[in-house]
Amino acid sequence: MSAALNAGPMQQGPDINKGWIITIVAYFVAIALGVWVGVWGGEVSNSVAAFLSTVFIKLFKFISIPIISVSIISTLASLSESQDSGRIFKHTIFYTLLTTLLAAGLAAILYVLFSPANVAMPAETAPAVAGIAKHSYLEYVQSVIPDNFLTPFQTANVLSVLLISLAVGIAISKLPQNSKPKEVIYNFVVACQQVLFIMVKWLIVILPLGIFGFVASLAQELSSGIQLGGLATYFIVVVAANLIQMFIVLPAFLLVKGINPLKVAKGMFPALAVAFFSKSSAGTLPVTMASAENNLRIHPEVSRFVLPICTTINMNGCAAFILITVVYLMQNAGIEITPMTLVIWVFIATIAAIGNAGVPMGCFFLSASLLASMNVPILLMGVILPFYAVVDMIETTLNVWSDSNVATAVNKDLFNQAP
Repeated sequence: MSAALNAGPMQQGPDINKGWIITIVAYFVAIALGVWVGVWGGEVSNSVAAFLSTVFIKLFKFISIPIISVSIISTLASLSESQDSGRIFKHTIFYTLLTTLLAAGLAAILYVLFSPANVAMPAETAPAVAGIAKHSYLEYVQSVIPDNFLTPFQTANVLSVLLISLAVGIAISKLPQNSKPKEVIYNFVVACQQVLFIMVKWLIVILPLGIFGFVASLAQELSSGIQLGGLATYFIVVVAANLIQMFIVLPAFLLVKGINPLKVAKGMFPALAVAFFSKSSAGTLPVTMASAENNLRIHPEVSRFVLPICTTINMNGCAAFILITVVYLMQNAGIEITPMTLVIWVFIATIAAIGNAGVPMGCFFLSASLLASMNVPILLMGVILPFYAVVDMIETTLNVWSDSNVATAVNKDLFNQAP
């Protein structure tokens, strides 16, 4: 198994680099065309841009909701497949929740410290902003509780979908082991997940069209008086949250466990490099497992159980991005951001990150879907999107680094082995 794990990613390296360059070029071409159309384009071109931005908002809702649901259900449904995995699972969940909560909490603290300024909107948009701001957050939380199974999926209420998926996934895991109903339901959910991942790849291929639409629409607003203001500060907060978690918080976590973080980083370097360029923690999983077993001598029983689960639910970088992005766009929409709002979103971002799929741009799709489900304008996501390619690299590296930390800590707890 180890040889196969080492061989696979090495063969994909050139394709990953070539694809990354093509993607970056396509993004910048879309940005340039979007700016040109938004500032100097005519009525027809602006209408096309508005049409594309609206279409992609709908596509975000369409693809994100089922992916969130099947990812959570498939993960929870598989938890009891091995009766011997109980202890490992408990330790894994504890460390996953701990590191993800720390990441979201750090993001909230940095958001307060840096306080990114709003993007100033033209006066004519004030009524729409006021209409959003008049709804209390308590009313929104109340709306999260579903009163039937289908409505949350039809209305793209992401948090209601999260609750339903948690309940369904746990219920499936409680079915008798190796029973036909459990096998059929689980295989169906996994098959749906694979189909949705293919559809995500299709969406990423045509994403430059969405970038063009978002940037053109925003550029048109800019020419009408929008000032970007604190957007640069927003990016600083996102990057700082990831880097502090990566270089300070997680190494401190390992030191507390009596583990040398430098040895772990050295052993996991191949996986971290692949994660950075592939922007997919799921795609990096084979080399992550190989590095853990071959370089860190992590017990296979731990690596082959902990790392696949962590790839799905342990998303430190995603939790930080969700919290900062959602809160920032809510703030721009005129919604008051109180300390209690931040505390609530620390937990929401943690839960949402657990439901995120470990694929490129998964956090972006999830954040856009959360915002769209609350009817918060997401035009600013069009500006964030081109630069998210770099943010996604850092986030994915952080996610894989956190997965490695969790696996190493579980290995130390259960087998008393450390690198």
